[in-house]
Amino acid sequence: MGRIISVIGAGNVGASLAQRLAEKGYADIVLLDIIDGLPQGKALDILQSSPVTGCDAGITGTNDYKDTAGSAVIVITSGASRKPGMTRDELLKTNAGIITEVTQNIIRYSPDCTIVMVTNPADAMTYLALKVSGFPPSRVVGLSGVLDSARLSIFIAAELKVSVSEVSSIVLGEHGQNMVVIPRLATVKGTPITELLPRETVERLVGCTVNGGAEIVGLLKTGSAFYAPAAAAARMVEAIIVDKRETLPCAAYLQGEYGIKDVVIGVPVRLGKKGIEEIVELELTDEEKEALKNSAEVVKKLVNTMFIK
Repeated sequence: MGRIISVIGAGNVGASLAQRLAEKGYADIVLLDIIDGLPQGKALDILQSSPVTGCDAGITGTNDYKDTAGSAVIVITSGASRKPGMTRDELLKTNAGIITEVTQNIIRYSPDCTIVMVTNPADAMTYLALKVSGFPPSRVVGLSGVLDSARLSIFIAAELKVSVSEVSSIVLGEHGQNMVVIPRLATVKGTPITELLPRETVERLVGCTVNGGAEIVGLLKTGSAFYAPAAAAARMVEAIIVDKRETLPCAAYLQGEYGIKDVVIGVPVRLGKKGIEEIVELELTDEEKEALKNSAEVVKKLVNTMFIK
């Protein structure tokens, strides 16, 4: 097929993502993990479903980064997942070492790729991959608002008993407890939910969104969400690999946009074949700007602790 998308990490998120991407048929897929047999077995299982799904994309499981050489897009899902009661921030020390090693291998074999970061805490890990890789900020992007906005949208659809296709949402800021949910930007057929629902209901839906991931962790007990994160990451990869130039809320490195510098935070970006082709600056109120800056400060503090030895 020519083009290669590599997924680093064959756990629940990585394997689910590999399946979604293979079924799209945009490129051949390489699924990599350090555990011998794990990526090979999952790749073979996905491959054997292709006659049923009608997909012709190839998929390879491997433990060797050489097999990822020349990838157009590499998605990083490697790392520890959250346990009940654990925040994304508590994953920092464990996953920082993993992401450093993964990124070093990525740039060795695919120096021209775009990196999509899924590993939590996503904002800090995206910043780390950016610094380790030396890539331009346009080629390192993290999962954040695509997933958080999807969670908000499904809660709104359920509350108003409408199709989720009629709901449009956007969530900014840190991918975590300090995300910035702006209710007026969430609409149903173009009407803000602030005009459709009482304030208390809106606040409840915002709370459900902020705690959406933690709720799943609590229910699963032995892992964290993977179907929705995989779907969100797949949409980001699709925008890049197909050059859709689609505007999506993602974790991106800011260099003065929104009055914020030297931090990765969730904002709307236009994704295309060059990665982040534009950071879209929304018209925010003073209160909303302040909330976004406060969210960015949380990420900055997290990053600072990561780089302090």
